Amino acid sequence: MPEKTPAETTVRPADAALGSGVGRVLLLVYGVFALSASARALVQISTHFAEAPLAYLLSAFAGLVYIAATVGLARGGPTGRRIALISCTIELLGVLAIGTLSVLDTGDFPDATVWSNFGSGYGYVPLVLPFIGLWWIHRHKPTQPPKSGPTTATP
Repeated sequence: MPEKTPAETTVRPADAALGSGVGRVLLLVYGVFALSASARALVQISTHFAEAPLAYLLSAFAGLVYIAATVGLARGGPTGRRIALISCTIELLGVLAIGTLSVLDTGDFPDATVWSNFGSGYGYVPLVLPFIGLWWIHRHKPTQPPKSGPTTATP
C-alpha cells in the first residue's frame, strides 16, 4: 500500500478534542446544566411565577445560555466555536453579576436562581464552568494552516 503524502493525510480538527477525555466531560456537564437549568425554570415559571419573577426569568435565561453553549461546543467549527465563546462569556458575566447582586441585595432574589450566590446551590459549578469552557475554547483553537500559493525563489 503506498504511503500517503502530507496533503492526503487526514488532520484531526481541534474540535475533535471534545470527543474524548476532558472535552467529553465538559460537553456532558454543559448538557446537564442546559437540561437542569431549563427544567428548573420551566417548573418555577409554570407553578409560582408571581413569587419571584426576576429570579425565575434569570433561571430561564441561564438555561438558554447553557443550551447555546452546549450546541456551540457540540457543533464545533468556526460558527460553533463563536456560539460557545459568546455563550461562555455571557455565562461568566451572568454568574458574576447575579452572584454579586444576590449576595448584596437578597430582597431582589426571594428565591434562588442557577447563578444566585455564585451557583452555591449547584456546588459552585456555575462559577467554575465558564472559566473551564473559555479555557477549553482558547486551548483548542485551530491553528492557522500554512499559506499556500506561489512561492518565489531567489537565486
